[in-house]
Amino acid sequence: MQINIRRKIKNWMQLEFQAISENEQLARIAVASFITPLNPTLEEMADIKTAVSEAVTNAIIHGYEETEGVVSLRCRLDGDLLEVEIEDKGKGIENIDKAMEPMFTTKPERDRSGMGFSFMEAFMDELEVTSIPQVGTTVMMKKKLGTASWLEE
Repeated sequence: MQINIRRKIKNWMQLEFQAISENEQLARIAVASFITPLNPTLEEMADIKTAVSEAVTNAIIHGYEETEGVVSLRCRLDGDLLEVEIEDKGKGIENIDKAMEPMFTTKPERDRSGMGFSFMEAFMDELEVTSIPQVGTTVMMKKKLGTASWLEE
């Protein structure tokens, strides 16, 4: 009988931090540490860290626009499925469809490429963005991590 150890893992974490660019690295490291027990591949780890980085950067730069604020990071593991939720209570997004178009940016003067949501979509299996102007934005991303044969008993 083979049992996949990953199916048994159910875990969650929550972290709140000041909306400053120095904390982008904190978010990346926190999520990377959180998924380490699943022994992700280097590619999976890089994909997740990139997507988290883009979501946190968007919250800081676009959500708060250099004003004080808090970014909330929540992660859940259910077996081999990772869910990452990044939330801000900033200015929100007026038109989510427009914001998700590749190369669209509201900050061209800051050398923003407008590829944040495109990277999140490319590196994660699912992306859902909800936003209410003047209330905030929540980015929910999901990724199924591959199962390594050596984890089976």
